[in-house]
Amino acid sequence: MADPSAVQELEIAVDALVGPAVQPFWRAVLGYAEQAPDGSAAVPLADPTGHAPAFWFQQMDAPREQRNRIHVDVTVPHDVAEARVTAAIAAGGHLVSDGRAPAFWVLADPEGNEACVCTWQARD
Repeated sequence: MADPSAVQELEIAVDALVGPAVQPFWRAVLGYAEQAPDGSAAVPLADPTGHAPAFWFQQMDAPREQRNRIHVDVTVPHDVAEARVTAAIAAGGHLVSDGRAPAFWVLADPEGNEACVCTWQARD
């Protein structure tokens, strides 16, 4: 088994054609803050509490034809979930499905990368 203590940092990378176009969505859905650029091409977003992994945006040269195979689940208290969904849509995202709300809403950024805003309510 790999030694988990050897992990020095964990980041989540989102492939994007236009990183600045998708960053507001991810900032809103995650509740993250934009970090100051460090000179790299990617501008990471950081958990302001310092507990969760950073998100950064890797430049793509061409769009992918296939659907992404992973997505991010963000679990929040039930009384803030709809505000989080509304903020993510206002930041350029769109609602993919609310068929399982209030258990979760499926959202996507402007390039189709998905995230679910989840609560403990109505879970099977």
